[in-house]
Amino acid sequence: MKTMNTITYDKEELELLDFIENEATNSVPHVAMEIERLKDAVKSKLSKRKTINLRLLENDLEKIKTEAIKAGMPYQTLIGSITHQYVKGNIAK
Repeated sequence: MKTMNTITYDKEELELLDFIENEATNSVPHVAMEIERLKDAVKSKLSKRKTINLRLLENDLEKIKTEAIKAGMPYQTLIGSITHQYVKGNIAK
């Protein structure tokens, strides 16, 4: 290992630094298209839904179903929305 400016680098990191600092690097061909492709991949990954099984008290489920009817949505959607809002920090923990 070699130390540069109080940061310790291993051999692989030093090789990368040397390449970046001393070699002519090339951009990815069609970089704008590649960025869009990667953005789409991230959006797809973040929006994927996963099926789960969940045990609730019967009374709680009935209340959720009632609230879902009032909101005009399926109760599963309401449960998902509540979960999402909780994870985002919009519902007090």
